[in-house]
Amino acid sequence: MARFVRWTALTAAAALLATGCSGGSSESTDAEGETGGNGSSASSDGSVDALPSSLTSQKLDWGRCEATDDSPAPGDEWQCTTLKTPLDWSEPKGRTIDLALIRAKATGDDRIGSLLFNFGGPGSSGVSTLSWYASTASELGKRYDLVSWDPRGVGASEGVRCRGDKEIQASESVDFTPDTPAEESAYFRDAAAFGKGCEKSAGPLMAHVSTTDTARDMDLMRQVLGDRKTHYFGISYGTELGGVYAHLFPKNVGRLILDAVADPGADSAGHAENQARGFQRALNNYLRSTGQGAEEGTRKIVNLLKRIDASPLPTSSERKLTETLALIGMIQPLYSESRWPALTSALESAEQGDGSELLALADDYNDRDPSGRYGTGSHSQRVISCLDEKQRPTAEETKKLLPRFEKVSPVFGPMLGWDTAGWCHDWPVAGQYDTPEVSAPGAAPILLVGNTGDPATPYEGTRRMADELGKGVGVVLTWKGEGHSAYGKGSDCVDSAVNAYLLEGTVPEDGKVCS
Repeated sequence: MARFVRWTALTAAAALLATGCSGGSSESTDAEGETGGNGSSASSDGSVDALPSSLTSQKLDWGRCEATDDSPAPGDEWQCTTLKTPLDWSEPKGRTIDLALIRAKATGDDRIGSLLFNFGGPGSSGVSTLSWYASTASELGKRYDLVSWDPRGVGASEGVRCRGDKEIQASESVDFTPDTPAEESAYFRDAAAFGKGCEKSAGPLMAHVSTTDTARDMDLMRQVLGDRKTHYFGISYGTELGGVYAHLFPKNVGRLILDAVADPGADSAGHAENQARGFQRALNNYLRSTGQGAEEGTRKIVNLLKRIDASPLPTSSERKLTETLALIGMIQPLYSESRWPALTSALESAEQGDGSELLALADDYNDRDPSGRYGTGSHSQRVISCLDEKQRPTAEETKKLLPRFEKVSPVFGPMLGWDTAGWCHDWPVAGQYDTPEVSAPGAAPILLVGNTGDPATPYEGTRRMADELGKGVGVVLTWKGEGHSAYGKGSDCVDSAVNAYLLEGTVPEDGKVCS
């Protein structure tokens, strides 16, 4: 079982949209990030002891990056290393784990410091993603060392693999919108088995991969990299991580960009409902772009899904397109407007009885290669989010939510509704909070970039994050666009505002709008 919708920033292509902006004057702020220094890694709430100098003064052995199973080695400008960090932050002098880091040093002379990137998920590998993303951030790379990492439990940083490829493919037959007691029983058996597999793979690490743990890792990174302040670019789930970091270390906040902002006030069921609304909104916009009415087009897709549920479609392989895979295949191209033509073609083929194109889109989303190997990002995502999320809705509680979810999205609501119960069902480790704490009084201004057409992190969460960060901290920049995230997606207005903030410390007026 893989979570239906990820907070991920990885899309196949950027949307090319018309640019333009409205908004007023800006003011400047000094990020104080040019030089570094060590010190206590204790959080502002005092709950963590000062770290030993063996960690804060460790010297990173940067060297050539090697190829991995998932990606080739990047170019010579890239360097990789490992950082030691406590396994358990309540025992900072105890056992350590290694985090994999990657960087490209600033290409210009006027260096500001390091700029950390988190690309979402949770579970996305920064080590394999940053070199791909670097062309988007080329202006930033002139004055910053571009740095990312695989968070604990991800990729090369003690990555978790909860089941094998054959087991993953077998689980594709599980109905994620169960209609009968037998299907419901299979759904929850699969969920419990996944959790047991994660526990076997992760061992003691399973209780120490939370967003809070990773935020503390970030501050240790700041010290070891030699930065007085943390400069950070968080996308999708990375915005929640950035908010948690700002809460724990408000005095260490330098220039923080949060793009595709997750709603910090939503619990697990709230996030699922938000995403049902966001993806239905994106689907409606897509349908209108094809000349269909949103209601008519939605009804047509619902009817198609019912037929697939009753009789999965054949494909060009021996695999069948199930309702679950069809839904995931529809989700994938909604992350970027440039993929909408692929959705049109796949839906037309499915209507004609061929599920091959929707299956290919689902495989792309599920990180399945042509040989049948699956990536493990969704495994890490589940281990992290189930440690974060305290809520564990029962099947009966979920069934009471379903009518509301179906009203919000007739297409995506049922699966996202069931996901609230199945995602962390019978999970071996208790969750930590209902919603993350992101209040950051005294922090420097943090720039929040919200896209009104964002399906995975709907725009409404942007203002909620600003409100919770606190007065004078959260500054909202709005883009009237489509797809997931905004920077580097075709808006000169967005890109210039973000670059001015990160490179010059110029904070745009709160409420500035780019169209």
